Amino acid sequence: MGSDLNITTELQQYILNHGFKLHPVQKEIINYNTFLGDIKKMQISISQCQFLHLIIKVSNIKKVLEIGTFTGLSALSISLALPADGKLIALDKNEETNRVANSFFKKANQDHKIKTIIKPALESLDELKNSKFDMVFIDADKMNYKEYYERSLKLINKNGLIIIDNVLWHGEVADEDNLDKYTVNIREFNEHVSKDKRVEQIIIPLGDGMTVCRVL
Repeated sequence: MGSDLNITTELQQYILNHGFKLHPVQKEIINYNTFLGDIKKMQISISQCQFLHLIIKVSNIKKVLEIGTFTGLSALSISLALPADGKLIALDKNEETNRVANSFFKKANQDHKIKTIIKPALESLDELKNSKFDMVFIDADKMNYKEYYERSLKLINKNGLIIIDNVLWHGEVADEDNLDKYTVNIREFNEHVSKDKRVEQIIIPLGDGMTVCRVL
């Protein structure tokens, strides 16, 4: 049986150098985040930016819901890939980072595609219960992942995609002796999705791990 490559730092850089090139404002967000200290880990990786761009293009996605926006890298990556009439609703409860994100959206001339809602995501999801989306991207507080996932299933069109970030949790999910509450929660969430007959799913080892689900 074939096995996956061990991705070294050098190989990772080679992959990025030969992949889809980022928009100047995406690079600006990444540079901005480097000065934020430990919370910079909340941004998605460059390889995830590239993946989101491609999956939106090939799947003809037009309407997206994002749960967790931070300073806007994932939202901008999604918006840039959407068609001219595409729409993204981005949920986040942090007013400060949301202001930063919106400034980047405007700089990239993408603010007309993006609507941000600033309040706890579970409240926003209740208000959006009659909406339908082609894709949902989940990258918010990990303890609510199962609830976000279940509510997303009610909002997604048939054959739509639900993509969830951080599902490998720094590789700690594979360590059964690690009983940290976040690790256990992600491990249990992964188990829940893997047994869910409502979707077809795969875990992709990009960034901190992404689960891609196609809703049946």
